Amino acid sequence: MSLKLFELVGTDAARPFSPYCWRTRMALAHKGLAAESLPWRFTEKSAIAPHGSEKVPVLLHDDKPVVDSWAIANYLEDTFPDRPSLFGGEGGRAMARMINAFGDIAIVGGIFPLIIADIPKNLADADAAYFRSSREARFGGKTLEEIMTSRDAGVVAFRKSLEVMRQTFKTQAYLGGSAPNYADYIVFGGFQWARVVSPFKLLEADDPVYAWREKLLDAFDGMARTSPGHAV
Repeated sequence: MSLKLFELVGTDAARPFSPYCWRTRMALAHKGLAAESLPWRFTEKSAIAPHGSEKVPVLLHDDKPVVDSWAIANYLEDTFPDRPSLFGGEGGRAMARMINAFGDIAIVGGIFPLIIADIPKNLADADAAYFRSSREARFGGKTLEEIMTSRDAGVVAFRKSLEVMRQTFKTQAYLGGSAPNYADYIVFGGFQWARVVSPFKLLEADDPVYAWREKLLDAFDGMARTSPGHAV
């Protein structure tokens, strides 16, 4: 069996930073599966175009491509049913679909304007230029620096948006229950992305979400913590 994972990096090939690639990294570890990392950069779209994608992650299983982190999670669950479940059954899979949307909108969407101008610092010139032009266009022509100027106020609103997680952690250790599952990896991917590319502090140390993130940094023999990143 051969597993290979295209994942987003910058100037440091050993520093993967996509929130979606981190969802897949954690899912693979949960399943006890090892995948060869194939470093990919924003301007290398030709490398994944033959696999039917313009974005990562792209997983190759014996050269069969699986595209998109949610599709990959479902593929891993269905293809390797004898390994630890990512969802804990069909009900868990259905609820994780909602968490997937929460991760996209509230977590990745909430974090993005807080770290956006820090991301190009991790990129080579060509990739930084691509990132700047494409993302500034999304924000109506504002510069990355203009988008990020209000982040000290923005992070307060972001922390408030996590209250649903704090309420959950009053009665259980993880979003998945007594142990982490794919719901946790969805949300954690956003925090790991921020930790890798930016020194900006998203969470206060006394926040239950901070404690949850710490446990996931240490999961799988500290796989996420030992990946290069900032002490936030």
